[in-house]
Order: sequence, then structure tokens, then C-alpha cells
Amino acid sequence: MPIWPLATPSLPAALARPALLPKRAATACLLAGVLALGASSLAKPALAKSDDGLVQALSDIRAQDQKMQDIGWKLASANARYCAKTTLSIGLQLVDVTGYRKPDQARSAFGLPGDFAIYTIAAGSPAAQTALAPLQPLTSIDGATVDSWVAQPHSDWKRLTRAHDAIEQSLAADGKVVLALTDSREETLAGEMVCASRFELGGSDKRAFANGSRVVLGRKFPGFAYPEDELAAAIAHELAHNILAHRVWLDSNGRKRKHVRTTEREADRLMPWLLANAGYNPDAATRFMQRWGPKHGGGLLRKRSHDGWDERVEFITAEVEQIQALLSADQPANWSEHFRRETGP
Repeated sequence: MPIWPLATPSLPAALARPALLPKRAATACLLAGVLALGASSLAKPALAKSDDGLVQALSDIRAQDQKMQDIGWKLASANARYCAKTTLSIGLQLVDVTGYRKPDQARSAFGLPGDFAIYTIAAGSPAAQTALAPLQPLTSIDGATVDSWVAQPHSDWKRLTRAHDAIEQSLAADGKVVLALTDSREETLAGEMVCASRFELGGSDKRAFANGSRVVLGRKFPGFAYPEDELAAAIAHELAHNILAHRVWLDSNGRKRKHVRTTEREADRLMPWLLANAGYNPDAATRFMQRWGPKHGGGLLRKRSHDGWDERVEFITAEVEQIQALLSADQPANWSEHFRRETGP
């Protein structure tokens, strides 16, 4: 259910970033909070001058991750009380250099002695309340030594999945997980309830989509250049598809154009509700569509799977007015009670 026409994902030519987490990857890694490479306290090995471009590319990718995942955490945690499907999360994502096409270069660029490290930490999440920092090497999860897990050649994403699965399983079992770092320090993190959806930065394309369990934005998605609250609106649109189980509904009712258009309209309308609960001005949803729509929301897209961008603005504006009335009356933006569904549960 894209807000943007789908494009074929592509990876950086010099060094592929870790593969997107597959469906079973942990919702414990709701992402956010990537710092610049120089923010790490680790002593990095000297890099040849030819590696400078790689270091900058990886830093830029992580900066986009931070922007997306900070927003994702805000939306998923603030709306958890209204979501039908929730999960425990610590707001942490790991990196395993064996998931890259050239692990040695990735290890050197990240300044890591081993394979695993903290990659991102969601602002406001349980992980952000600890002394953990991006690019700190990780040695074990609940006593299991991660570097000892056998890595397959050629971009092995399965070890990273195994690590995130271990975090998810620990949270599901007793609500907490113990992470050990290379300085012999341990951190015990308790999970926080969030809407059950992951947020991922995709390939070097312009796409934005949701698949029922993930929200994915390509690195060239135009919204990254918008103000934060308008980018949040785009992410909220995709999150709405997951929250409202649109993929399941379409599988049951068929993917006719009118059905897809109905789910897109419903996701548009839920956008401002999700924004309001996350502390954003719900009108950012209207502003996003007014900025994005004239350039990207017309043509064939209008005739097929989406309403015209101007019609979408009208639907969103009607929801914003309802939300503002509730807030003015000191009532919460409880969309589980006040939002009118079009597709049914």
C-alpha cells in the first residue's frame, strides 16, 4: 500500500548495507537515533584516504536512519494504547558487518574489533535511557556470544536476524533482555509497549510502502527533504496501513483498484490522529499532502489506486477538524473510539 509508486530497490555500489530485516526480525529493533560516525567513543583504525567516501556514505545512511527511526518510535509508542496489536520493544537496532558485501571494509569504516555492534538507538526509548551508544561493540545477548555464530559467505543477513530474534524472544519471555559489551559491561533493558510495526530504510530509491509488519522508505524518498512533521505524516500514512491491517483486508476482499483506493483513503485519514498522539501538529498531514501531491500524486496514480491529491487533502482536513475539536475539549485523540473505519476490522 504505497503512498509513492513502487520502484525496484537498489543498494550502494561500493558496499551494500545490511539486508532489510525479514518478516521474523524483532520488533525490538524499532529504529531510531543514529549518531554521526565521529560520535563513537571507540578508537577507529586508520583508514586509507580512498576509504573516506565509504565512511561518509555509511554515516549519511545512518543519519537517514536516525531521522526515520526517531519518528517511527514516537508514532508507535505514543499510539500503543489504541493499537489492537502491540509488542514490547527496547528501541534498539544492531549491525553485523557480515551482512555487508565487503565485511572487512565495513568493520574498518565502523571502527569495530568484531562483527556486531549497536547500530541505532531510538530517542525516548528504553535503550536511550542507558549508557549504550551507537557503534559500541556487542559481545552477547542473554549470555549467547554473538560473534561465535557461524556466518555464511556473501552478505549473511541471517545472523543479524538471529540476534534480533533473540532480543524479541527475551522480551516476550520476561519483558527484559541483557546485552553485554566488549568492556565487560552489561545492560539490562526492559521493553516498552508499542504498536507492532518495524521501520526500515530501504534501497536507494523513492519508494514508500507498508507490508503489514514493516514500514519501508527508500533513501531517495522526497519526504526526507520535508520538515520533520511532514515526513512524520508520510511515515504515519504507511504505519496506518499496518495498524488497520489493510494487507489482510485486501487479501480477503481482493485487490481491485476501488479496494486499494479505499485503503489509501483510510490511511490518509488516520495520519493526523497518529501525528497528534505523537506530539506533532495534526495539520502536518494536510501540509504534507499539499506539498507532495501536486508533483507526485496526479496522473495515472489518480485514476487507478488513489484519490486525487486535492481530494485527499479534503479527507485529511475533515479528520484534523475533528481532532482539534477533541483536543480543544481536553479530550485525547482516541482514534480507536472516534475514527470511522471504511474497510472494517
